[in-house]
Amino acid sequence: MSTRSGRKAALAAPADGDGFSSSWERVGARRLHVRQRHNGNATTPVVMLHGLACSHRHLIPTAYAIRRHPVFLPDLLGFGLSDKPAAALDVGEHAQVVAALVDQMAISPVAVLGCSFGAQVAAELTVRRPDLVTSLILVGPTTDPTAASVRGQLRRLLLDLVGEDPRQARILAADIRDAGVRRILATLRHAVGHPMTDALSAINVPTLLVRGSADRIAPDAWLAKAAALMPDAQRLTIAGAAHNAVTTAGIQLGAAVEAYLRRTVG
Repeated sequence: MSTRSGRKAALAAPADGDGFSSSWERVGARRLHVRQRHNGNATTPVVMLHGLACSHRHLIPTAYAIRRHPVFLPDLLGFGLSDKPAAALDVGEHAQVVAALVDQMAISPVAVLGCSFGAQVAAELTVRRPDLVTSLILVGPTTDPTAASVRGQLRRLLLDLVGEDPRQARILAADIRDAGVRRILATLRHAVGHPMTDALSAINVPTLLVRGSADRIAPDAWLAKAAALMPDAQRLTIAGAAHNAVTTAGIQLGAAVEAYLRRTVG
């Protein structure tokens, strides 16, 4: 699937198309929107968790490129097409909801791909429910301890925007509209307060750490430190990509994910 087609498909939900469909799954009193495709001959599903101020939409280009595995892309509560609780959930609360969703859909064990803030949720999910997760792919994981403040993250975001592909603007605009600026800022405060290094230190599953070579939010030194905290971690850099590699380098990232999962889960 071309990058242009991937961007177009990112805005398609909830309509069916190209093998993708939407469902709304009730977890407790809330409904989560899940974009999914039941393709491939590999048995391990991939659950993909989006970043801050995003939704399933920005993951679609990578999801399209993952052909061997079923893929499930939930909108975290408060984002995308999922329900909007009054208060923003913290990292642990999001992890609990995703765990309940995986249980309810009866799709475990799963590989989990988390991008940016979604990487924090993925890490916390793995620590809290290691029975659900076989392997992790963390793309541009936050929050680098050297910039663990709202101001520090916003400064890096502005620097990163210079290297981002402007053709993803429609996707980002839709995601920001759905979540709202107030929720995004509240979630950012939760993100910078989350002890990500503690979570990484408690993870024992195989983990692939990925960043774009131009990513200003998740620098190489941070990924090197993260890898050193885990017993089975590998690092990958995608040339030319900035922070939103899941959107702008979906073909390359999808191929890397498939190759990694072939080695770790079969």
